[in-house]
Amino acid sequence: MRRATGEAWPSVRLPEHADIVVVGAGIIGLSIAWRLAGTGRSVLVLERAEVGAGASLAATGMLAPAAEHEPGSDPLLPLALDSLARWPAFRDALEAASGLDIDYRMQGTLVLAIGRDEVERLRFRHGLQTRSGIRARWLTGPEVREREPILRPSVTAGILCEDDHQVDPPRVMAALIRACRRASVALVAPCAVETLDWAGGRVCGVRTARGGVAAETVILASGAWSGEGGLLPAELALPVRPIKGQALSLKTTARTGTLSRMVWTEQVHMAPKGDGDLIVGATVEDCGFRQGLTAGGLYALLEGARRVMPGIEEMEVSAVWSGYRPTSDDDAPIVDELAPGLVVATGHHRNGYLLTPATADAVTAFVGTGEMPAFARDFGLARFSTSRVRASA
Repeated sequence: MRRATGEAWPSVRLPEHADIVVVGAGIIGLSIAWRLAGTGRSVLVLERAEVGAGASLAATGMLAPAAEHEPGSDPLLPLALDSLARWPAFRDALEAASGLDIDYRMQGTLVLAIGRDEVERLRFRHGLQTRSGIRARWLTGPEVREREPILRPSVTAGILCEDDHQVDPPRVMAALIRACRRASVALVAPCAVETLDWAGGRVCGVRTARGGVAAETVILASGAWSGEGGLLPAELALPVRPIKGQALSLKTTARTGTLSRMVWTEQVHMAPKGDGDLIVGATVEDCGFRQGLTAGGLYALLEGARRVMPGIEEMEVSAVWSGYRPTSDDDAPIVDELAPGLVVATGHHRNGYLLTPATADAVTAFVGTGEMPAFARDFGLARFSTSRVRASA
């Protein structure tokens, strides 16, 4: 089982018309729906399964552009930093609209190394961060353990990424559910969209097994399912696939102790939450939509955590789960107008929570003005055209 939101959102009957139809009730879809409802538009969310069932309730909640930065991710870094800067205002607005706390934490991330080989790789990462203008401090092993005493003495070095933040996904999703309800956003679930309605080269609604809905704008935010065939014409096909991840939650106590911030190793990342849970994630499995948990995956998580933190042996396993990251061919999001009346926001890979404010702001601005804001213009579908031509040559 996964950690739950504890927040119900009753499904309604399928209406005949809405100003906006959002396809997908994950963190991206709900954030866009909430923002657009705030502009006075009627918004309907259609979800194929359950709210947050794809990646949003399976995530760790990292807002970590520094720790996530790696070779090849320079094009994404400005958007990641821009979105992180938007998070405090997004948090304040969401907590005010919902009356719920989302456990926003600003203690940063520690990225660890054990042994010479890992230290050399960590030095390379630190150099990359420095050249990219990211604030990241090199720490010796004793300096790492001074900040996190429950780590093993074998931890050799670390990088402190002080500007990284985190949230608690179930709390964020609960807050979004309540904020959307208070903003009169309608939800129909489970209700998969089967086809788009077109007229004069424009998308004018959707068709489901329950019937059709006319709309001025349809927003495709269905995560890992955005790349599934049948909904979009071939020329608009999205290069998005699922990357499965398994994760687990450990219950910490005063005896076991816990971490004060996110901790990353080459094998796992660990994130302490306000309810005493310590989230350990996540495997990376390019296996399509294969369901279920595996002994190998859970063993890898536990052993990866135990390698740096012996105290986990006494912690109760309170939950285990899996989910599907929506991953594009270059691991960056696709935020674009695919056709008149059709907008897409998907492909966020491991950065769905981090990129939520920027994505919601970009889509809201586009719907209102017809212009994509400058900070999001590099993340359209057209960027894949060259690689597609080369692949077919």
